[in-house]
Amino acid sequence: MAVRIAGVLIPEQKKVKVALTYIFGIGHTTSGKILGRVGIDPEKRTRELEEMEVLKLKEDIEKHYQVEGDLRRVIGLNIKRMKEVNCYRGIRHKQGLPVHGQRTKTNARTKRGRRVSAGSGKKKLTKV
Repeated sequence: MAVRIAGVLIPEQKKVKVALTYIFGIGHTTSGKILGRVGIDPEKRTRELEEMEVLKLKEDIEKHYQVEGDLRRVIGLNIKRMKEVNCYRGIRHKQGLPVHGQRTKTNARTKRGRRVSAGSGKKKLTKV
């Protein structure tokens, strides 16, 4: 039986604690808290879950957490707001640079894009 929580198919062969992290907005710590609150063994495989346990998980996640589409929308709106008010983080987002204080003289390739080499400075040979 395929388990779908918050619109995400949870892998059946993985342990429940790891499988819940496939949902955007739920990490390892949050996953452990959810399972503790619902009373499910974290070492149990997803395929071993019963219908009632799956329903408890769904209800708990919907009640206590913003996940997937809702969370993505909220994050997007927060970034848009920062850009509009021209705060430091908003400016960094606009410029496509790292936001959290990382160095940019070297590294930061993910944000800044592929390196374009300046060449060696040698003159090209022309055939005579």
